[in-house]
Amino acid sequence: MRWILLGFLLMTGAAQAEPQRILAVGDSLLAWQKWTGRDIPSVMGQVLGAEVENDAVAGARFSNASGLGRALGFDVRSQYRRGPWDLVLMNGGANDLLNDCSCGACGPVVDGLIDAELDGEVPRFIAQVLRDGAQVLWMGYYASARSGQFAGCRPYLVEYDARIARLAAATPGLTFVDSEDALDPDNRALFAVDGIHPSPEGAQRVGLYLANRISP
Repeated sequence: MRWILLGFLLMTGAAQAEPQRILAVGDSLLAWQKWTGRDIPSVMGQVLGAEVENDAVAGARFSNASGLGRALGFDVRSQYRRGPWDLVLMNGGANDLLNDCSCGACGPVVDGLIDAELDGEVPRFIAQVLRDGAQVLWMGYYASARSGQFAGCRPYLVEYDARIARLAAATPGLTFVDSEDALDPDNRALFAVDGIHPSPEGAQRVGLYLANRISP
């Protein structure tokens, strides 16, 4: 009987030690540095001791991706697949503003993603993932060292993130974390050459910040 009990305890301990499984979906802010293993999701996984699969794709958006684009992951929703995920880390939306309204007069595009009543493509996608059993961590956008082609997008992204933060406050299982709190836009070392995407140091800071915000 003692050996049976010991075996049960060992198996229970092994089950408890199983690492957390994280899937990342989104745009280039999550995909950047992926080829080096120093991307934001990988850093977050290292801190948490979690297994991470990063399916984020540079240029991905929520709306109006072509059939081929969806197949290649340029639709954030197409990057997601059901699985034994404990957490799905996601972002996205900036490329919708860039492509659909050129970062000017983007109110209707923001409303399509998430409107003032907190309905839209993003809330419906999040609800799907939550129904599948995973927790969701949404990473908000940060102010970058330079705007580049996203000049004019800033006020719309601030409103967009504010709405998702409101959604998170009202939605069990959804957490909003603003990556802007982790990066100083005046510290050029935190950004890649383009001044928009994170450098390895910037990705390290954001990944650590995300991990610390959700750690028990």
